[in-house]
Amino acid sequence: MNTHAIELTTRDGEQLRFECAADQNLLEAAACAQIVLPAQCGQGSCGTCYADVTHGDFTLGKHNPAALPVDDEAKGGTLLCCTFPQSDLRISLPFDHDRILIGEIKVRNAEITAVDSVGENTLRLELRLEANEDSGSVAEFEPGQFMELEVPGQDIKRAYSLANTGNWEGRLEFLIRLQPGGLFSTWLREQAAVGQTLIVHGPKGAFGLHESGLRPRWFVAGGTGLAPMMSMLRRMAEFQEPHPARLYFGANRAEDLFCQTELEALQAELPQLQVIYCVWKPEDNWQGFSGTPVDALAQDLAGAVVLPDIYLCGPPALIDAAEAAARAKGVPDQQVLSERFLPTV
Repeated sequence: MNTHAIELTTRDGEQLRFECAADQNLLEAAACAQIVLPAQCGQGSCGTCYADVTHGDFTLGKHNPAALPVDDEAKGGTLLCCTFPQSDLRISLPFDHDRILIGEIKVRNAEITAVDSVGENTLRLELRLEANEDSGSVAEFEPGQFMELEVPGQDIKRAYSLANTGNWEGRLEFLIRLQPGGLFSTWLREQAAVGQTLIVHGPKGAFGLHESGLRPRWFVAGGTGLAPMMSMLRRMAEFQEPHPARLYFGANRAEDLFCQTELEALQAELPQLQVIYCVWKPEDNWQGFSGTPVDALAQDLAGAVVLPDIYLCGPPALIDAAEAAARAKGVPDQQVLSERFLPTV
């Protein structure tokens, strides 16, 4: 069967090449060439494998429109997991070369060390990786990445962003929203307990801090989209990075906000961090910002002296609204980095 030449260019200018047949999607063809690109669902549902086709023809398979906005698609945007080449392709990737894995994804066992409720229908799950010959006990990942968690012996595997930073102890921390009727959510709610073992696949994902001098960094999170933001802010605190930083964290009600104690501790370690709590439907006694994180972002951008790098994580509606607000205030597209998530049952 004839194949087409695929050329990928990363954000930092590195290039990779592989061959792909017309009936094969780009993500699968790259994996066959031992190139593991950032991806999550593999079904066009999450948007993690977004890229821009700069030259060539292709067919875009079935996908969730929320994972690939119409405006992006019209400009050549695509999802690698459902892109089938009709000619040679040149593709621009929105992440650096170091987010691409050459070889196989790591698979390790991990023991549950904590599973705690931090809010209505939200859990904090902590795991500790079992030591192995290759990595010892080290948990090695970049802030903003995620892991896929699998229940042994069951067909249940879901991806969740890490909330902590890499460490020698093998500790992994996740913030997980329990979805009604969700397979993994039901298992967590009804069966998960300290001492049980999970299988961990990863790390994966391209979302993370982008080096761009000392520009301010503003983080916008909805719900458990807080997890990768905490990971990135914790890394900034560990490295004592001097960038001015703001976190916009939103929920429908004040009682839905979580991890406030952890965020206060983070502010003590990162004094330049401002945390703006946003509540869409506040009670009369609410003292924080009334509205969505996007409303707060737009308000602050109007008075910004230096346009910040903006990091977004949350449901598609939040991402789309925040990107539009940033664009309206003149923030260049390359200064807006996002990871959208859609609930999986």
